Amino acid sequence: MGQGLWRVARNQQLQQEGCSEQGYLTREQSRRMAAGSISSTSHRKQVQGGIDIYHLLKARKSKEQEGFINLEMLPPELSFTILSYLNATDLCLASCVWQDLANDELLWQGLCKSTWGHCSIYNKNPPLGFSFRKLYMQLDEGSLTFNANPEEGVNYFMSKGILDDSPKEIAKFIFCTRTLNWKKLRIYLDERRDVLDDLVTLHNFRNQFLPNALREFFRHIHAPEERGEYLETLITKFSHRFCVCNPDLMRELGLSPDAVYVLCYSLILLSIDLTSPHVKNKMSKREFIRNTRRAAQNISEDFVGHLYDNIYLIGHVAA
Repeated sequence: MGQGLWRVARNQQLQQEGCSEQGYLTREQSRRMAAGSISSTSHRKQVQGGIDIYHLLKARKSKEQEGFINLEMLPPELSFTILSYLNATDLCLASCVWQDLANDELLWQGLCKSTWGHCSIYNKNPPLGFSFRKLYMQLDEGSLTFNANPEEGVNYFMSKGILDDSPKEIAKFIFCTRTLNWKKLRIYLDERRDVLDDLVTLHNFRNQFLPNALREFFRHIHAPEERGEYLETLITKFSHRFCVCNPDLMRELGLSPDAVYVLCYSLILLSIDLTSPHVKNKMSKREFIRNTRRAAQNISEDFVGHLYDNIYLIGHVAA
């Protein structure tokens, strides 16, 4: 509005001095612009429901309130958006000040689902007195129990009705959770092969390059530190799953699950060779191609060369 009034004053001055009106606003145009600006400001205040957020944030009733705004004075949508950025600890502290806002079930539901993406209880009708805040505490307690003793942790989830006693439900819970200790998880999956089978089927490797797919697989299901039966089992399950997800590619390259198994094992050995500081004489690209094609003769030289380049540039597949 100030700019429009300035132009009105400027045009009046130019007209009094006999200047041409070309290139400047006329008095009528300036008046219309000023009126439009006033109307726009009035409309904005109406949209805000009479609340000027900027001045509300600036307003301070006393010295004690400086630098901190009372969330209860803001629109509820804005207050919930601010609180949604808090973690569980900070949200508990906020509930000491704003009980109605910080204890809202939507905030705690968001915290639960962002940390534990899948629980059987999410898909059930909540029992009487159900609270997502209480559920968060139970999930946290169960995760800590799992990281100490995996079997007891799973039993805790089942006793609280959080998980159903089903390998598929346990596999989904593990797949969507990042709070579980990977060493304990590796021990649990080695003992529960039925859960491992369902966990493998949750991966989708469609249109992924083989080393990248293997990295994603080992991010969820960590490889053992030593070679043995469990590592061979993991590679076998991955090879079959990769072929199921990429049937066209398998036909095009003439690969079978056994050939993919050989490639995966070769990639793991190559990763160790290239990344280990204890190996002085690194395997060359020509040596890798020769050794791999000797084990899987139907694989093209170019494809094996691309595998080597991927490990050389990106790094270990099972780190």
